[in-house]
Amino acid sequence: MKDLLEQLEKERRKVDFDSFDISVKELVSMAEDNIIDIAPEYQRQFRWPKENQSKFIESVFLGIPIPSLFMAANRDGTWELIDGVQRLNSLIHFIAEKEQLVKFGLKENLKLIGLDILSEFNGKTFYNIPQSLRLKFTLRPLKITTLSDKSDLKVRFDLFERLNTGGIKLTDQEIRACVFRGEFNEFLSSLSSSDDFNHVINLPKSNESDGTREELVLKFFAYFYDRQNFVHSVVGFLNNYMENSSQKFNYSSSRKLFEKTFKELRTELPNGIKRGNRNITPFNLYEAIAVGAADVISNGGTIIGKNVKNWINDPKLTKLTSGATNSRKRLAERIGYCVERFSA
Repeated sequence: MKDLLEQLEKERRKVDFDSFDISVKELVSMAEDNIIDIAPEYQRQFRWPKENQSKFIESVFLGIPIPSLFMAANRDGTWELIDGVQRLNSLIHFIAEKEQLVKFGLKENLKLIGLDILSEFNGKTFYNIPQSLRLKFTLRPLKITTLSDKSDLKVRFDLFERLNTGGIKLTDQEIRACVFRGEFNEFLSSLSSSDDFNHVINLPKSNESDGTREELVLKFFAYFYDRQNFVHSVVGFLNNYMENSSQKFNYSSSRKLFEKTFKELRTELPNGIKRGNRNITPFNLYEAIAVGAADVISNGGTIIGKNVKNWINDPKLTKLTSGATNSRKRLAERIGYCVERFSA
């Protein structure tokens, strides 16, 4: 019982919230002035059709209680939107002035459609309803809950993950890009567009723009530099590594290693890392091949001429990269196998 209480109190101390009531007009202004930051990873998830947006606007007009918008406070005083991108963007779409529409990439104001209760509002935009109603709408308060900057980044990741309930869920890497912003995140993004890397990695269309490439770059460095700290949870391991690397990382030598590794892999595997006749890259196989190659190259070796195409489908490697593979032992074994073959 004591252990349960101690754990609960310890974890509760990591989470610190504030609550506010803020008007619609002020929320939109704060977003325009970048006081509320809608991260690009979230902004592109604005997918509500006009009917859904209209229903939300109707709810605000009617004063129906709206779930809180969740924000995270940054050290510079700005807020980062965690949950509520559909709602905030709907407000912007409805009341924004021309300059604001341009800033948020919107062509024109929302025209209300599909309303059952306020049926007279159908076909109307914000700017062709009476001034008294416009004022009433913009002064409506909405509940805002903010995670303070005293909460650590891993708590922030967990909150993103728990509240990630929009129409299109973000991937773990898209959440990391929201939480661990800065030079390291931009570094991952830059390397993920490398020509050699993209010739080696074959992804399905559904993973082309969801952060999968950036996560594969992150895995390359995490498993190369820090695999001794991997236990079982890939998500937790990558979160810890990204947080630490955001504070300290050798960009120059790491870029050189990455570029040399994938240049040589492209030479050896012109059709990319794949198993048999399948064109999609299995992630466990990618980890073994890429990190194994980096181990050899970082020690002054080369993987050129090591006949990777002839042993990439070996039964032993297939076994090491299939099934239950999320353990430190299995990770070390599959990377070690590739190092041995690259060194032969």
